[in-house]
Amino acid sequence: MKKLYLNTGGFNAIFNDLKDSFNAEMITNNNNEYNLTIKSKWAKGTITGVCFENKMSHMHFDLVFNEDVSLSVEAFESAPILFAYCENGSVSHSFGANGEKKSIKKNQTGILSNTSVINSVLYFESHKHIQFSLIGMPTTAGADDQNFEMINMLKKRFMNESGNYIYTGSDSLKIIQKWQELKTLPQQGIVRNLLKKLILKEIIEMEIAQHSYNYMNTFDPIVNLATRQINEIKRISHMNISEVINAAGLASRHYLPRIFKEKYHLSYKPYNQKLAS
Repeated sequence: MKKLYLNTGGFNAIFNDLKDSFNAEMITNNNNEYNLTIKSKWAKGTITGVCFENKMSHMHFDLVFNEDVSLSVEAFESAPILFAYCENGSVSHSFGANGEKKSIKKNQTGILSNTSVINSVLYFESHKHIQFSLIGMPTTAGADDQNFEMINMLKKRFMNESGNYIYTGSDSLKIIQKWQELKTLPQQGIVRNLLKKLILKEIIEMEIAQHSYNYMNTFDPIVNLATRQINEIKRISHMNISEVINAAGLASRHYLPRIFKEKYHLSYKPYNQKLAS
C-alpha cells in the first residue's frame, strides 16, 4: 500500500501538498479554483476545488489508482466539518491507522469532523474508478459572520467532546439530487461559482435537518419565532400562509412546513382558516 500524508492549512497549502503527493500538474485562477491533473505510474485522474470568500470549500476527486493508497490527513483544532458524497467506487475512513474503518459507497454520503490529535486516514482501492466530492464548512466564525447561526448548529450536531465524529450511510433522495446538480453547472465563470455556492449551502442546510434526530427541539425556537411573525403578518395583510413562509427563505420552504405540521398538527390551509376565524 502506498502511504501519503497531507498537512492541512489554507486551501492553497492543501492543493500544493496534493500536487506534491500525487506528482500532479496544477492550474489555478483568480477565483480560487484549483485543478490538478495526475498522470503517474500509480495514479491517474483529476482533483478540482474551489474556496469561497466565506471559507466554505468544495473538492471533487476523479481518480484511478494502480495500487492501494492511504492518505493520512493532519487533524487540527479548527478543522472544518466535511460533507462527502461518493458518486462512484468507494472510500474508507478511520481515525488513526488502527481505528475502525467505515466506508462510503456509491450514492452514499458521509459527514466527518475531527478536532482531535488523531489524524483522519482515507483509503482508496486499486484499479477502481473513484469519484467523490467534499464540502468543507469552517467551524470558526465571528458574531457578525453571515453563517454564524449555521456554523453553531453544525457544531452542536456534528461535533462532540472526543473531537471525532463520523456518519456514513444512505441519505435522502433530495440531498443526492442536490449533489448531482453540481455536475450540470456551466463549466466556468462567475455565474457557475454563484450557483455552486448556493447549492452547497442548500446541501448543508438539508443535512442539518436530515441528521437532527430530535429536530423538533432543534428548530423549536425558529418555529416559535416564525409562528409569531406569521400571526402578525396575517393580522395586517392578505397574504396566505404559503406566501408568508416562502418569503422566509430557502431553508424554511424545505423544512418549516414539515416541522410546523408536526408541532401544531395542522397544515397551511387549516391553520390559515383558524387565523381568519
